[in-house]
Amino acid sequence: MDRKILHVDINNCYASIECLLNPALKGKCVAVAGDVEQRHGIILAKNEAAKACGVKTGEAIWQAKLKCPELVTVPCHYDEYLRVSKACHAIYERYTDRIEPFGIDECWLDVTCTRRDIKEVADEIRNTVKKELRVTVSVGASFNKIFAKLGSDMKKPDGTTVITREGFRQQIWGLPAGDLLFVGRATQAKLSAHGIRTIGDLANTPVSALESWLGKNGRMLHIFANGQDSTPIGFMWETVPVKSISNGITAYRDLENDADVKMICSAMAESVASRLRKQAMKACGVSVFIRDSKLRVFSRQCRISVPTNDGVVISAYAFDLYKRSYDWSQGIPIRSVTVGTFDLCSENAAIQTDIFTPAVHIAKREKLNAAVDRIRERFGYTAINSGRVAADKEFFRFDARLQNEIHPVGLLKAQ
Repeated sequence: MDRKILHVDINNCYASIECLLNPALKGKCVAVAGDVEQRHGIILAKNEAAKACGVKTGEAIWQAKLKCPELVTVPCHYDEYLRVSKACHAIYERYTDRIEPFGIDECWLDVTCTRRDIKEVADEIRNTVKKELRVTVSVGASFNKIFAKLGSDMKKPDGTTVITREGFRQQIWGLPAGDLLFVGRATQAKLSAHGIRTIGDLANTPVSALESWLGKNGRMLHIFANGQDSTPIGFMWETVPVKSISNGITAYRDLENDADVKMICSAMAESVASRLRKQAMKACGVSVFIRDSKLRVFSRQCRISVPTNDGVVISAYAFDLYKRSYDWSQGIPIRSVTVGTFDLCSENAAIQTDIFTPAVHIAKREKLNAAVDRIRERFGYTAINSGRVAADKEFFRFDARLQNEIHPVGLLKAQ
């Protein structure tokens, strides 16, 4: 028997909730945007009216207002978005205990246990959310997760799309390959270069060719395009293992030298290390992501010799990656820095130390970090900082945001 999988997507989540919070915004072109003074002046989300005027997520506010002079921008209220998201989850739980979130505004539901028609269930969920929460959702219904996700994008806002095993070729093979989950812009460009422009083209291309162009992702996308995805949906009480932790920020001013970058690396590494310790984990790899003032980006990563959750160690590796990769000779300052960790393991796992890292030194650092965590737990994250961070007076303004920046970069998924 085919599985019955739903993908539920809150339409224009952030902007819709802002209009709900402020009825005066109803009928207007609305966008949730960052703070221009903090150099976060980009569009994070927009409603249908703004979208119709050509406003796009990720563009600067001034660019959006050139397209839509009447655009109303409002700040982000993440707590309210989270409240609505939890309320939606409570509705989903009436139908199944197999629920898998995909960002704050999307969820997969496995309703195979029901004897009812899958479209009937999808429509009931959609109407219940609209009636009880006054926001709309679009629902995709299919026999696997990939097609359910694809279906929820096909009728927006407030629509249901069913993609069946018998009819999926007629329904989706003519769609652009970029509509398929995990086909990003870079992958789409590679596929297009080889004449693959639709999902059907992708499905009918030999796996060997796709693997030669895309590596193992080529086989995965071939499976998806042919409707062979069998990925399960977990139970709602199951926790998803954390695979990486990162934190980044756009500085109040451009970073113009190594000392500036070192300060930001230290602050970001400290917040990442704090979250690693909270998760009782250590990292076996460190990464750094740099964006310059011309919005060009580069990223680097490396393995580390001994797993760690020490901010000093993470900062040292991140700064070394930056030093070996960034060229100041062009005179282009840096706008933002992100420090990340990956390949995580339990802090209690047995590790092989090296002769250059005495065990007694690691033990002392762990005691010091534990003391810092206790102080922050009692008095707040910004109650104690490294000397490098505290020495920069301008950083005090930036540092106050760390309590809000403690979540992973990208968690507030743009709509």
